[in-house]
Amino acid sequence: MSSIYIHIPFCKQACYYCDFHFSTSLQRKKEMIQALVKEIVLRKDELKNEVETIYFGGGTPSLLTTDELSILIHTIYNNYSVVKNPEITLEANPDDLSFEIIQQLAVSPINRLSIGIQSFFDEDLQMMNRSHNAEQAKKCLKEASYHFDNITIDLIYGIPNMSNERWKENLQIAFDFGIHHISSYALTVEPKTALANFIKRGKYPNVSEDLALEHFNILVSETENNGFVHYEISNFGKPDYFSKHNTAYWLNKMYLGIGPSAHSFNGNQRSWNISNNVKYIKAINDNKIPNEIEYLSKKDRFNEAVMTGLRTIWGINLQKIEKVYGTIYKTELLKNAEKYIQKGILIVINNKLLKTTQKGKFLADGIASDLFILD
Repeated sequence: MSSIYIHIPFCKQACYYCDFHFSTSLQRKKEMIQALVKEIVLRKDELKNEVETIYFGGGTPSLLTTDELSILIHTIYNNYSVVKNPEITLEANPDDLSFEIIQQLAVSPINRLSIGIQSFFDEDLQMMNRSHNAEQAKKCLKEASYHFDNITIDLIYGIPNMSNERWKENLQIAFDFGIHHISSYALTVEPKTALANFIKRGKYPNVSEDLALEHFNILVSETENNGFVHYEISNFGKPDYFSKHNTAYWLNKMYLGIGPSAHSFNGNQRSWNISNNVKYIKAINDNKIPNEIEYLSKKDRFNEAVMTGLRTIWGINLQKIEKVYGTIYKTELLKNAEKYIQKGILIVINNKLLKTTQKGKFLADGIASDLFILD
């Protein structure tokens, strides 16, 4: 199975923490959609397997009309082999999801909404320069829940001045809406963002890793108490509601990225499109794919398997590591993991799986990089 990701590079305004590729000008939206359609067609021979998931990310895909979304989806159906009842996700902002829009989406091919709530408190939303307010967040969830069973929301923790009590209340509000999936991330200060600039100038307090860890532990505990499975470091889902699209990434399945800045992976190489709307449109109109390609060595593929494996409940399959990469790689992996095993941060289960313990989950990315083979 394989997946298709479509990047919609437009936003109403820039969130202070965001370093994704987008434009706040919608002047080229029509040209962009035409280019996306053309890229989908140009690359139709790149996926050999059936398409299991389609994901509209951004940017803010909910700035597109349902007709525009349907054009893109139908182009995929007309050029690729798609499974029956694929997961089709639309990222959306609460202020875009009016009752009328939700009704339109409900009768479209979209069957999963990923709503960027981030917080149910105006103070937090204003601090992050989100385009919606707390009332809109709650209203859209109430209305969306009438029409969609499969809804995930994003929540951000580790926000300066967010108390543990307010973080718990954020989570409780989500639980009260009957949400089946939550993606939650620590507020991160990325270079060249407005947030980084504000912190540097002393306008905003810096983020605290200690606060983020407190919030993370609360997140893990509260979601577990409410029937969620912590199946990936930042993702919590009830049974049968895990993200099929993101799981495909973590299990190293093939995916095709359409649109400016979108990434693709075919098992042996990774590519990424240019992060410039004007140059992207021009190249596609000239029948060229404006991307860079990285060919992955055996070592690269091993390191990616380590990184993605440690982030999930499925862990690193040691038998698969030995079969695909050889005994030397497995031996080196266990050798490097030993100090973390001794500290109770990693655990080997039945000599088959290497996984993080609860103690090690928050540290997974750092641990993984320590297990990489570099030479």
